[in-house]
Amino acid sequence: MRHKNIGRKLNRNSSHRKAMFKNMIISLINFEIIKTTLFKAKELRRFFEPLLNLSKKNNLFNRRKLISKIGNKSIVNKLFFVLAPRFKNYEGGYIRILKCGFRKGDCSPMAYVEILNRDLE
Repeated sequence: MRHKNIGRKLNRNSSHRKAMFKNMIISLINFEIIKTTLFKAKELRRFFEPLLNLSKKNNLFNRRKLISKIGNKSIVNKLFFVLAPRFKNYEGGYIRILKCGFRKGDCSPMAYVEILNRDLE
């Protein structure tokens, strides 16, 4: 039984899942839009939104916590100084998931994950 076990396994072990979502978060913050499978996109929301909530309050504890989770100081700076001011009035729902068809090889559903109010330049 899977009582109180939340999240999808995505046919990966825990270290692979952790590394995959860490890379996806870095790419999402860097490019503000990524294309991935629908199930990874839905699971990415669970990892990304708490990080953006932490970045809304700029203090040393939150900065160190985000650096330990993301591991890239320039991405953390972008999170604090570019993305957090954009969402200071938002309570949640920082990303949008748009379905975009199926992958050619295995017909898995694909989706775009984009940060709301992104720069179009």
